[in-house]
Amino acid sequence: MENSIKTPYEQIHFVDASKPVWNYSLFTDEDIRNFQAGTHYRCYELFGSHKVTLLGRTGYYFAVWAPNATAVSVIGNFNDWQPERHPLFVRLERSGIWEGFIPDIPTGESYKYHIKSVNGAELDKGDPYCYFWEMRPKTASITWELDYPWTDGDWMATRKSHNSLDAPWSIYEVHLASWMRPDPNDEERYNTYDQIRELLVPYVKEMGFTHVELMPVMEHPFDGSWGYQGTGYYAATSRFGDPQGFMALVEAFHREGIGVILDWVPSHFPYDYHGLYLFDGANTYEYADMRKGFHPDWNSYIFNYSRGEVKSFLISNARFWLDKFHTDGLRVDAVSSMLKLNYSRQQGGWEPNEYGGDGNLEAIAFIKDLNATVFRDFPDVQTIAEEATDWPGVSRPTFAGGLGFGMKWMMGWMHDTLDFFKLNPVFRQHHQDKFTFSMMYYYDENFVLPLSHDEVVHGKSPMIYKMPGDDWQKFANLRLMYTYMLTHPGGKLLFMGDEFGSTTEWNYKTELPWYLLQFDAHRMLKDSVRDLNRLLRSEPALYENQFNMHGFEWVDLRHREESVVVYRRKGKDPAGDLLIILNFTPVVRRDWKVYTRGKAAWTELFNSDDRKYWGTGDTNNPAVPVRPTGDEGWYELTVHLPPLGAVVLR
Repeated sequence: MENSIKTPYEQIHFVDASKPVWNYSLFTDEDIRNFQAGTHYRCYELFGSHKVTLLGRTGYYFAVWAPNATAVSVIGNFNDWQPERHPLFVRLERSGIWEGFIPDIPTGESYKYHIKSVNGAELDKGDPYCYFWEMRPKTASITWELDYPWTDGDWMATRKSHNSLDAPWSIYEVHLASWMRPDPNDEERYNTYDQIRELLVPYVKEMGFTHVELMPVMEHPFDGSWGYQGTGYYAATSRFGDPQGFMALVEAFHREGIGVILDWVPSHFPYDYHGLYLFDGANTYEYADMRKGFHPDWNSYIFNYSRGEVKSFLISNARFWLDKFHTDGLRVDAVSSMLKLNYSRQQGGWEPNEYGGDGNLEAIAFIKDLNATVFRDFPDVQTIAEEATDWPGVSRPTFAGGLGFGMKWMMGWMHDTLDFFKLNPVFRQHHQDKFTFSMMYYYDENFVLPLSHDEVVHGKSPMIYKMPGDDWQKFANLRLMYTYMLTHPGGKLLFMGDEFGSTTEWNYKTELPWYLLQFDAHRMLKDSVRDLNRLLRSEPALYENQFNMHGFEWVDLRHREESVVVYRRKGKDPAGDLLIILNFTPVVRRDWKVYTRGKAAWTELFNSDDRKYWGTGDTNNPAVPVRPTGDEGWYELTVHLPPLGAVVLR
């Protein structure tokens, strides 16, 4: 939408139609104070390029923060990339904000900032706040507006019920470029946002997932970074189309009742020449001390969280995606690396904080401000931390001393679960504690159980080949593990391709091996995941109390030698309680006795060995015999347990 003049005409210091740039400002003095203090959370409405009609002339207003520059100008096709033709003006000498209005600049025009630094260097930089970038390998920003006729009002009005902690959470993690390609053998071709909308949305709907999590869609120059090395924090990547195309994709998910979570990376950024690194010739966005400012794991640079202008940039960016794109939450990447000064650093490679500890106090304050601001302004969304340490209170409110995230990835559960299921079933009896350990600390946080992209790359093998045994046993084990995952308390996240047993590690250059769905084992595994998602959504016992101590109970952990485990999931109505019985060996166990409190009638809702899931179909429970034990309220259930199978009873 075109900007009207919201600020006093006195902010037009002079207007001379004979000059190429008019000295005009959208900023008030209060805007500048808040920006410098780290408390301006709508910077995207001021910085960048904005279409403005001023005194009858339509063009674009440009504003950029470059505090160490001696001169800044706008260059582009409109001036043959000549820096002397459109110089910007300093708003206030100490603000570092350079701005100006250039009439007659059209929408869709490529541009950069030409910056002269105090050390004499001349840099051509993309706009940190622009809404649209050229398709890589080109690196210019593009003038653009974010007009869009949203029609997802029903979702926005009711999404609190979808995104709350007592709602079902089954997240499908997607890398948009490689989920499906127009030509599987051409890594340079992508589906458009419109094509992705037509293909991905109905698939996620059919599979029963409640949310999608999109690996970073923010503009990034290198495909091999998977989006985690971003240069365009305010721009949906042009690989698939324009920002409105991405808006339409989000809206399509909402129309099908599916929430959209974005992977967001406030921890580090790359050293690409046109990006944030040494933006005005000095360490502007990053720490100058490379013991804090350089990330050894990713060969990238760390935001200076002590600088108010950087905090305003980042928190505004988080709000931007929730505000302008109607997204439903942010999964915040690499939180552990932000919290710890000694993260991936050797002795002597880091400096303790002022109290002698290893916490990055500035990053901690930033994270708390981020979450407090997001939940204040968007109380019906979620923030989810990828955090792999035992840092206390990650998903506790800031007013209670926590970091303020809504949820946290349960990395310990992921490692223990995969370690357990990789074992030959013969040895699982000796490692039951690894399986049950998750519930020892589960209530410390609001956990999401992640089986993410990180577990199927870099030689870790695809999920199906982590499972032991012959082909039948591999698929049975995987169905068993997914049943355990979907019936364990907490949110769930599954990476694309895992749902049908991809036989190759994920490769960002190629699409998923969809051809596998011609084989019964893979197609029926997908069906089992679909039905587990539907079970999750239809059974309140699996989600109503998923983050409190009323929702889970161990029923039987006394059969280590047989490797049979039983637990109960409980909702607000005891009549809807579920029993989950897991048999971790390939031995059929008929007439297995389960002792539990509750009703005298139980029904089998799900059996992972069902023939329709490529199971044997020989061990099911069309009826569950139940008899009173003699103790008031207690019953003995007789259940047939399939090999490497899971049974869910209600």
